Amino acid sequence: MTIIVTKSSPVIVRPSTSLAPPTAEHIKLSSFDKALAFSPFTSFLVFDRAIHEPAETVKRALSRALVPYFPIAGRATAAADGELRISCTGDGVSFVSASANCSLEDVKLFDPPFSKLLMELAIDYPEGTCHETDPLLLVQVTEFSCGGYVLGTTWNHAVADGTGMAQFIQAVGDFARGLSQPCVFAVTCGDNTLPELPPLVTVVNKMMVSLEPQGFVYQDITVPWKLINRVKSEFATGGHGVDDEPCTVFEAVVAVMWRCRTRVVMSDPDAPAPLVFAANVRKHVGAKGGYFGNCVTTVVTVARSGEVANGDINDVVRVIKRAKKGIPGQFKDAAGAGEEGHTEEEEQLDVLFGYNAFYVSSWRNLGFDMADMGGGRPARVMCHVELTAVPNCVACMPCAGKDGANVLALCVKEEHADAFVGEMEMLV
Repeated sequence: MTIIVTKSSPVIVRPSTSLAPPTAEHIKLSSFDKALAFSPFTSFLVFDRAIHEPAETVKRALSRALVPYFPIAGRATAAADGELRISCTGDGVSFVSASANCSLEDVKLFDPPFSKLLMELAIDYPEGTCHETDPLLLVQVTEFSCGGYVLGTTWNHAVADGTGMAQFIQAVGDFARGLSQPCVFAVTCGDNTLPELPPLVTVVNKMMVSLEPQGFVYQDITVPWKLINRVKSEFATGGHGVDDEPCTVFEAVVAVMWRCRTRVVMSDPDAPAPLVFAANVRKHVGAKGGYFGNCVTTVVTVARSGEVANGDINDVVRVIKRAKKGIPGQFKDAAGAGEEGHTEEEEQLDVLFGYNAFYVSSWRNLGFDMADMGGGRPARVMCHVELTAVPNCVACMPCAGKDGANVLALCVKEEHADAFVGEMEMLV
């Protein structure tokens, strides 16, 4: 069967004129926002239950949601002094309605090889990068023959991180279901209350976009709940002293992935095996409830390959936990560092971008799976896993149909793909 996606021409959706207009003219960007500005990111919410006229319903709700979330309808611009900001122009976001000549069951909710179809279910920025004149958000609603639909959103990272965009899409769902206002009140950060981003994070972000992408293999992996629960249980009964807090799902999944991957790529047990993961730091930096801008830091921990590959899985969990415990100290160190300030991690930058490194982000608690346009929450949440210079994965993607934590990965070369899956299966 040849799958065809038919798209309308893009239209601009502006904030509803029936609601009160915003008063702010410009929003200053935090160092968190600037670090990711003009980098696009795409999410897909797969709804398998029909609603009436999905595209029109989402389009109307989108217009209403852009009133409390008015910065998203603006544009990223540079002030006279060169400082990047969001100009609250109300120029709107781009919207496309589309249809596919198949059902969601036909494409198995985008399990491979149908994952390639996702590229047609969202609008891309020209040449894969955002510019000042571009909308900050691009939205596409694709209706399938079964009545289900996919909401694809691509956004300029300057305006929101994953948690913030999920909060906005939840607001769209609130209006789509007929609520008079969103359940979460939108908060911007124009008062510069956030601390400066740690220097290491800025350096890592810059290097990530400057290095040439590598050809890693796309893998759609499920870490079974049976295995996750066993890791959590063994950690709980292992008597780990300072690590009295229980092992989380994220920690169990990352420990399994990191250990299995290191076992197949390791050439020298004494070589460093860096783990780099993203962490939401709203609670650490005093961000107000409802804040939807960027508030993510990068956490780095470096162990020996042999320790990760051949050690007890509980020890790997402990390494991850200790890295997480160091997050608050990032901002204390950043506040006290001058222009010459540096950290031990910065001195290890040369090891952070090789094949031994493993980069992870988690979508477990971002909130995309809480969106409801009127027919219930999505059956699956996915994203574009971008080709990068480093092995990476997006862990804990919400997926009701999988018996475990879904992971979308580009973390091994072709010659290691089967062995990596084999290592995962041996742990079950």
